[in-house]
Amino acid sequence: MLAFVAMGFVDLVGSATSYVKHDLQLSDTVANIFPSMVFFWFLIFSVPTGILMNRIGQRRTVLLSLVVTLASLLLPLVSYTFTSMLLSFSLLGIGNTLMQVALNPLLSNVVQGNRLASAITFGQFVKAIASFSAPLIARYAAMQFDNWRLLFPVFMIVAVMAVLWLGSTNIDEGERTRTQSSSFSECFALLGDKLILLSFFGIICHVGIDVGTNVTAPKVLVEHAGVSVDDSMFGGSVYFLFRLAGCLSGTFILARYAARRFFLVSTLCILAGLGGLLFFRSATAMYVCIALVGFGNSNIFPVIVSQAMLHKPEKKNEISGLMIMGLFGGTLFPLAMGVASDLFHTQVGAVAVMLVGVAYLLIFGKSTLRASATSNIP
Repeated sequence: MLAFVAMGFVDLVGSATSYVKHDLQLSDTVANIFPSMVFFWFLIFSVPTGILMNRIGQRRTVLLSLVVTLASLLLPLVSYTFTSMLLSFSLLGIGNTLMQVALNPLLSNVVQGNRLASAITFGQFVKAIASFSAPLIARYAAMQFDNWRLLFPVFMIVAVMAVLWLGSTNIDEGERTRTQSSSFSECFALLGDKLILLSFFGIICHVGIDVGTNVTAPKVLVEHAGVSVDDSMFGGSVYFLFRLAGCLSGTFILARYAARRFFLVSTLCILAGLGGLLFFRSATAMYVCIALVGFGNSNIFPVIVSQAMLHKPEKKNEISGLMIMGLFGGTLFPLAMGVASDLFHTQVGAVAVMLVGVAYLLIFGKSTLRASATSNIP
């Protein structure tokens, strides 16, 4: 669970981007390179991590991810320049990729059977604690000590604890075989299946909206509501608080109602929230809109992934690798949003880019989920 907290460190990118943009006087296009660098590595390292796990084991892979994450947190304390922050965010993305791929399989060796799904859900809940607290810690450090980067040593303490505790814990992973992991060719061949391809694009849009809101919400509050940079950090906390609430409620809702219906309702919540950010100028109303986006986007990922894996259960390992690669959307969207913001000289451009992703999810929910509802998706 401490490793799940460390997994949530990746979401500090939203708060950090706002502060770095302000401190280094960067344009939106340049500033949004930072979150893009974090999520770029999901495209590169997802499948190789699976191969690495078969060689060194899941526990050692998670430990390696924590060490890389520690290095990413240490670097901004040593040097605070554009280059050092770019390297820090890259290391954060590499470490998170290793962790995302390895941590759930490691957990399956500790908690098995019907308890596994519950344990993974609880892990996501714990992960959201770090996501929720990052903007608050950064704001407190900036207000009290005039140094938002004190966020990094706070998170480093947790990462060190996770390394020491997991490093001293023996976990029986069973016998490893080098034939278990997927190759690049096996993964990409599945994109020839229409449903898998559409699901992959759905993950890209989901993560793009997730990272985009995390990065853009504080900027929108500053631009439209006149909120200070420090106070705008509440936007990220509101987003993750309601994303957390959505994860918990989705566990019960999806057990009773059709996945397609809940998916469409969730997507409409995102649409309403982003639409409100275009027109409202009250900070309170904008916080409500951010909450709607967070709640709506909380269960998009599990519905899409479950649909894809149920479509071809014999290829679930390969499909899982592809879906993790889809987190690359966290690179594409911020870049496009930064360009759009600079082009129109307003954050409205960034919100418009996210609305394109919402439009795709609506089409996906109405067509693809409907087609599979009678077979694989309840």
